[in-house]
Amino acid sequence: MNVHVVLILVTTANKAEAEQISQSLVEKKLIACCNIVDSVESIFYWKNEICKESEVLMLLKTKKELFTLVEKEIKQLHSYENPEIVALPIICGSEEYLSWVKAETKKS
Repeated sequence: MNVHVVLILVTTANKAEAEQISQSLVEKKLIACCNIVDSVESIFYWKNEICKESEVLMLLKTKKELFTLVEKEIKQLHSYENPEIVALPIICGSEEYLSWVKAETKKS
């Protein structure tokens, strides 16, 4: 298996923003799917202050080789100055599911 699948974590300010970003990414075949998890609590440092915000978490599944394009698209659509966009390797999973992710995303 030469093509590696990754899980990209992204937080957004609200569900509408998450839906807009994920819709664009799926339409462009940059991701196979996105799970949207509403209302996660985030605590973080920002501009010398500790902040606590309710956010929406996006779980994006795609090929590692598409990460740069996914990141670029998210940054164009995202409302945050410095959005969380981090990829985690999927070290194992259902072969049928991983094959589906590869088939539903564009060729690089």
